[in-house]
Amino acid sequence: MIDVQALDVQPLWLTLKLATITTVVLVIIGIPLARWLAFGRSRIRPVIETLCTLPLVLPPTVLGFYLLISFSPVSFTGRWLEDALGLRLVFTFSGLVIGSVLFSLPFMLQPLVSGFRQLPANLIDAARTLGKTETTILTRVILPNTRAGLLSGIVLAFAHTVGEFGVVLMLGGGVTGDTKVASIALYQRVEALDYAGAHSYALVLVSFAFAVLLLLRLIQSRHEARQC
Repeated sequence: MIDVQALDVQPLWLTLKLATITTVVLVIIGIPLARWLAFGRSRIRPVIETLCTLPLVLPPTVLGFYLLISFSPVSFTGRWLEDALGLRLVFTFSGLVIGSVLFSLPFMLQPLVSGFRQLPANLIDAARTLGKTETTILTRVILPNTRAGLLSGIVLAFAHTVGEFGVVLMLGGGVTGDTKVASIALYQRVEALDYAGAHSYALVLVSFAFAVLLLLRLIQSRHEARQC
């Protein structure tokens, strides 16, 4: 059972806020990027695809460490961002969003690219023959026929952001009310030997993960049923 008294809801709401913003950003940048990766013929495409997929195998603390170094006020990039734009990314929510977008990018891209590549080429060719613009082809042909991939990407990216730890710990540091998300709150409760509080956060995260995986399976089953 979840001990409500031992559970601070602020990290949970902050986690949902981070996951929502990250997912929206990933949808905006992920769709055109996935299309280019699926249909592009550039020689650098394999390199870009590898870089986008790297977070799948890269320890999150490694990515978090390099983001921390890059955005630190003592670095050139961090100093320029703060002096020119007044933007400080280390130990701030904005920094967490950037780190989460980079780390969750492959979870949005993989289902999208896979769905785009499975789309029959004659559908796109027929649309071009009819004089449709590339934007119309994307919105009226590609996305409607790869809806399952898009939904899977959204679910996976959202869920992965909720469960992030290494990147948010390195880049965010667990500042209460700003960067202290649920996974960090769980870690801090364990450090403080508050196992009742840690257990409450853990149960919430486990329940959410189960619900997400179940939803993903239902999406896949529905897609498979339509193809039969």
